[in-house]
Amino acid sequence: MNIILFAQIVVFTFITIVTFFFFFKRSKAVYRNIMLGKSANISGSKVARIKNMLLIAFGQKKMFKNPLVAVLHIAIYVAFVITQIELIEIFIDGYSGHHRLIYHAIEHASVLRSLYVVGVNTIEVLSVLAFIATIIFLSRRNLLKLPRLNMAELNGWAKLDANLILCFEIYLIICIFSMNAADTALHFNKTGSGYGFMLSGMIAKMIYLLPHKVLVVWERLGWWGHIAGVLAFMLYLPSSKHLHILLAFPNTYFARLQPKGTLSNLASVTKEIQLMMNPETAYAPSATAAEPERFGAKDIQDLSWKNLLDAMSCTECGRCTAACPANLTGKLLSPRKIMMNTRDRMEEVGRNMDANDGKFIDDGKSLIENGYISVEELRACTTCNACVEECPIMINPLDIIIELRRSLILEDSNSPEEWNGMFANIENNAAPWQFSQQDRLNWADEK
Repeated sequence: MNIILFAQIVVFTFITIVTFFFFFKRSKAVYRNIMLGKSANISGSKVARIKNMLLIAFGQKKMFKNPLVAVLHIAIYVAFVITQIELIEIFIDGYSGHHRLIYHAIEHASVLRSLYVVGVNTIEVLSVLAFIATIIFLSRRNLLKLPRLNMAELNGWAKLDANLILCFEIYLIICIFSMNAADTALHFNKTGSGYGFMLSGMIAKMIYLLPHKVLVVWERLGWWGHIAGVLAFMLYLPSSKHLHILLAFPNTYFARLQPKGTLSNLASVTKEIQLMMNPETAYAPSATAAEPERFGAKDIQDLSWKNLLDAMSCTECGRCTAACPANLTGKLLSPRKIMMNTRDRMEEVGRNMDANDGKFIDDGKSLIENGYISVEELRACTTCNACVEECPIMINPLDIIIELRRSLILEDSNSPEEWNGMFANIENNAAPWQFSQQDRLNWADEK
């Protein structure tokens, strides 16, 4: 083994080990941040949960409300998944120092070689479709300026993040075709035939007359460029909204199976109501009784881990906001912003813990106000569930909104005067209207 080949193996091994180390370190921090939430009651059929995961996360069922966009998105998604097959050979070549080790190991077995060629051709066709889809998505964001993709909450990093990942996709596709085309040209010059790759083979026919050293450098640039891009993407992924390509699966699996609009009751409040309805069951509280739990949520630690998983899984596509009637009528509420702000606060709390040996030191902030979610946003929600229905991976912004509103009302007594009148009527009359329960059916006697 010559010194250059040995150096390549050492560099490749070092880079991959360092990449995987930092990827898992960052992934561990993401998991820690999600688990800052309280326990969640995850009930219901496992079969139904697996079905949700397969149809919605893997099959992208909800995307097909807009068939054209769904097809474009699936082109990128399938290309991303299938292209990873070619990575197997790239990693093997990187660690062994050989070139297309799998192909040369099976090139004399016609059936296996044909399967290999079909696999690479499939990857190349999907890559072209992904390239077209990526250009269209970039155009929708930056030229056509689709309204939901150009709202105020996306200014800054969010918009840059979305464009970066699409440019990453184009870069990786160019590297794949550079590698395959130059390699095919080298193979043709050496053996008089190509590998059988359809699209890169066409490019190879246009460049095979280039000097041998130029083709070698071209192929190496494509090979190193592709693997470097993939490893860079791994490091980038945990800090990007595109983490949803991994988190969509657990998020759809653990999504609520109850009908939309079902609200979880606070056990402490339910108990008090039962005592009010049945005074004979009243009891003297024990001196050792635990302090009552916080009503609703003021910060991320008061939300459930499922709420925080929702926030980390958010794709920032804006379908929830585009369907929100409050947002459509000019109110401040944007369900997407609720999820983005929740994630931002999670990361801020995580950084606080990292700086204090894993312990959270009170920073005087909370999820409500402090530049995160305003009271005006929370009050604008009509609880119509449009955002829940629209989300392609079953995120539930309404759960977070409800918990934050509960804190405002039950903890801070912060509610509009109009609501206070309704609350008083419910407390006194068991109905929102200001008449006694005995008069509730009087309308039936009217003629």
